[in-house]
Amino acid sequence: MKRDDYTAFNRKAWNQAEPIHRKQNFERLLQDFKKAGYNQLDKTATELLQAIGLAGKSVAQVCCNNGRELLSVKNLGAKRCTGFDISERFIAQARELADAGGIDCEFVSCDAYHVPSQYNESFDLVFCTVGTLGWMPELDKFFDVVKRLLVSNGRLFLYEMHPILDMFDPEESKDPLQIRHSYFRKEPFADTTGLDYYGHERYESVPQYWFPHTMAEILSLCLRGGFRLEAFREYDHDISNAYAHFEKFDARPPLSYSLTAVLEKENSDSRNSGRK
Repeated sequence: MKRDDYTAFNRKAWNQAEPIHRKQNFERLLQDFKKAGYNQLDKTATELLQAIGLAGKSVAQVCCNNGRELLSVKNLGAKRCTGFDISERFIAQARELADAGGIDCEFVSCDAYHVPSQYNESFDLVFCTVGTLGWMPELDKFFDVVKRLLVSNGRLFLYEMHPILDMFDPEESKDPLQIRHSYFRKEPFADTTGLDYYGHERYESVPQYWFPHTMAEILSLCLRGGFRLEAFREYDHDISNAYAHFEKFDARPPLSYSLTAVLEKENSDSRNSGRK
C-alpha cells in the first residue's frame, strides 16, 4: 500500500476508537480542565518543557489526539498553541476540552504529512509525545514537516515510547521478557483488535498499521534534517499505558525516551513575512 492508503485506514481506526476513549476518561478530563492551570503532563515532560521555556512561545503538537497535552502546555505558559491530528472526532474532543476550560488553543484536523502550508515557519517549538512516530510510514517526510513548521532555531521535543518495545508482546507477563520480533523489522504491524489503551477493551476495528523504527533511524534523520541535538535521555518508566507492567521486571528494556533538538536554518525575509 501507499502512504496515503495507510493513513486512510488509521484515520478510520482512530475515529472508531473515539467513542470508546470518550467513555473511558472524557468526563474526568472535562472537569479537570475547568480547573485553572490544570496540567495533565507527567513530571518528566513538565520539567523538560519548563527547561526549554514556554513563556511567550508559539507551540505546535503533531498528533495531538484530544488535545489534553497541548492544553496543558498552554496552561504552563505558552502563548499561541496549535494542535494537528488525523482524527476529526478526537479534534472535536479537543475543542470541547478547550471550551470547557476557556483555553485559547487552535485544533486542526489533517494528516500529519499534509499540515497546511499556512503554518510554515510559525512555531518556536514542535512537540510530539507517546505513540506519534509509530504511526508514520515515512519518517523522513515526517521530519520534513516538522522542519517547515519551525522558525529558525526553533526546537523539536520528543517524549516517546522506546522503539525497542516493538521487539516484545505488550501482553508478555513473564520475567525475563521473550523477544518476539526483530529490532530491525521493516514491515508494519497490522492489528484489528482496537485502540483502547485505557480500559484495554478488545473490539473488532478496521485494520490499523504501526511502523517500527530503530533509534538510529530516528536520531539520524533528525541530525540529517538540520537539527542539532541538545539532549537525549532514556527512561525505565512507561508512558504508553501498554507496557506499564514491564516496570516491575528486573531485566527490562528502556521504556521511553526524550529528545530535544534545535533546528539550525536561516529563513528568508520573504518567508518570515508570512509568519502568523
